[in-house]
Amino acid sequence: MLEGMTTRDPRAAGLARLAALAADETRAACLLALLDGRAWTAGELARHAGVAASTLSEHLGKLVAGGLLAEERQGRHRYVRLADARVAQLVEDLAAQVSPAAAERPRTLRQAGAGSAMARGRTCYDHLAGRLGIAVTDAFAARGLLLRDTGFALTDAGVRWFAAAGIGLDRRGRRPLARACLDWTERRPHLAGVAGAALCRHALETGWCVRIGSERAVKVTEAGERALSGLLGIDAGALR
Repeated sequence: MLEGMTTRDPRAAGLARLAALAADETRAACLLALLDGRAWTAGELARHAGVAASTLSEHLGKLVAGGLLAEERQGRHRYVRLADARVAQLVEDLAAQVSPAAAERPRTLRQAGAGSAMARGRTCYDHLAGRLGIAVTDAFAARGLLLRDTGFALTDAGVRWFAAAGIGLDRRGRRPLARACLDWTERRPHLAGVAGAALCRHALETGWCVRIGSERAVKVTEAGERALSGLLGIDAGALR
């Protein structure tokens, strides 16, 4: 070793391997699709990515081996999902760094409609994103339920709000109660963490929101508009 040179950071090789896993368009498409929080079959992902099943199987093997995906088998079907919330955060944070100008423009009206729906409201792994997620986050902050001066923190009033709304907060693990997640369409952080996941789960289970299309887009129902207006003062126009 040359005199004066420092030793290489031992994490460098691992970081390079991790970056290489995402540095493929097919694997990137799979990771983004799995941000819906659901388990997909290999066949579904192959059709979504537009590649042959045999080709996708090789890519999935690398993602599983690299710890980004978890695999489950049921009968003849092979299901994969993101390994955990930390992987989802990594994928979403990387996607937020892509300039809108660099994104591929929609080629059909169907693609344009799907993109518009995703921007209006979607799930980001297990919490709400898009204009819907930002509207909810802004409403929490305006009502003193969420602090976002230096990162996100749920206030005592925010904890009481969840209890009053009948939304349980599982605080047993190490996951933060509230976390900022940069929204890749709005370019602003929305609410993630335990609180964001609990709210999203409640919204889907109670029918405040319903999934639309085959990707992550969600739509606020009339019942959801009434609930979010009554509980958070969000104008229905901001949810459409």
